[in-house]
Amino acid sequence: MIITVISAGWLNNISLLPNLVNMNMNLRRFLVFYRLPLAALLIALGFWLGFSVTWWIAWLPFLIALIMIAAYFMVGPMSLIQGYIEAGDMEGARKMMEKVKFPNMLYKPIRSSYYMLRANLSTMDDNLDKAEEDLKRGLEAGLPEKEFEGTAYLQLGSIAYKKGNTKEALEHLRKAVKIGLPDKDNEATAYLQLSSICIQRRDFKSAKIYFNKAKACKATNKQVVDQINEMSKYIARIPG
Repeated sequence: MIITVISAGWLNNISLLPNLVNMNMNLRRFLVFYRLPLAALLIALGFWLGFSVTWWIAWLPFLIALIMIAAYFMVGPMSLIQGYIEAGDMEGARKMMEKVKFPNMLYKPIRSSYYMLRANLSTMDDNLDKAEEDLKRGLEAGLPEKEFEGTAYLQLGSIAYKKGNTKEALEHLRKAVKIGLPDKDNEATAYLQLSSICIQRRDFKSAKIYFNKAKACKATNKQVVDQINEMSKYIARIPG
């Protein structure tokens, strides 16, 4: 009987968890969206406390207001965007990013993440010029890890390749593999594109070297594996 009662109470608590999570998310959204109005109210509260009670207490709402104002400009709604991405709601992430009115005022690592994410969304829309512009802005802001920097150069190389600028593509892709990429699938993709460019330039020796490096990555992504298998048929026909 005791076990039953405890279990029932535990299950009731578990059933409340989704509601608590939703409440937490709603509270976060409220705090993010209404930072400036809340900061104004806190400043007003600080003045009221200062004149009516004591200035020794008034500093606290002033401090919180200053933090909120700084967060509005230096962080924006970026803390909420990750949730949309994890849920696969790219349209929601896009709308949230549109709420960033002053991207150049974002804290530097957050600014680079903002431009990188916006570049990914532009790539999905096949807006290559916009994606290229945002990737370069992200690199200028400074990426927090070298692997992210390598991924940015891989994307720049892919965009340049699609636009027919093989010289720029070659430069960016070589830089990507030199800096380093986050996984073997990305590394194989870079080497495959390098191999394709060398084939176009009739530099068959380099094409084979890059292709063998792509194979050595032992990629697991199906699309990359299919590309390797398809290119292997062409590489096999190259003399020498």
